[in-house]
Amino acid sequence: MIQTISKTITFDEFVAWYPENSVHKYELHNGVIVEMPLGTGDHADVIGFLSSEINFEIRRLQLPYSIPGHCLLKPVRDEAGYQPDVIVLDRTALANEPRYKKESIITMGSSVRLAVEVVSTNWRDDYHLKFADYEEMGIPEYWIADYLGLGGRKFIGNPKQPTLSVCQLVDGEYQVKQFKGDDIVESLAFPELRLTAEVIFRAGLPATEPT
Repeated sequence: MIQTISKTITFDEFVAWYPENSVHKYELHNGVIVEMPLGTGDHADVIGFLSSEINFEIRRLQLPYSIPGHCLLKPVRDEAGYQPDVIVLDRTALANEPRYKKESIITMGSSVRLAVEVVSTNWRDDYHLKFADYEEMGIPEYWIADYLGLGGRKFIGNPKQPTLSVCQLVDGEYQVKQFKGDDIVESLAFPELRLTAEVIFRAGLPATEPT
């Protein structure tokens, strides 16, 4: 992450500051605006693959969900604002969102069916900050797609390896299940989605045979 402004500000100040039609992506972390670095090609491929597969499932089952091109989450605390790599919204709940129509801002976890963060070098944000804030918002399902196995050993084990952590809200707290290799990922939002962790991390590409 690249810190852009050191002054501590509120979420509304962040929204007012956000450059219109910006080619860069910004988030608010602990009251500080940060510019999110451009991801690698592999990082972008994982995001694109998940978006495509989930969107196909939405259309196949004719679910009242959508994946917006741009969306800003406002957690309960006023010092944060996030743009998940993939977010699935319940369109039937958006009528209750006071800021979505004009500003594409989500303030209630009940409007979100699934949030996904694809891990890069700023893995602590995904495992610490966003985990806590998404849990407090009441987002029912949160995926941490650590396709390079970058997270701390207390999160993904030792030795570290690519891991998809599925966090599901139970009695207000996230319960975490981890999926690796040929494990089929289990999702509450999309129970018929049959993807293995390995397929997600390869972004659907076939495994290369050793030469």
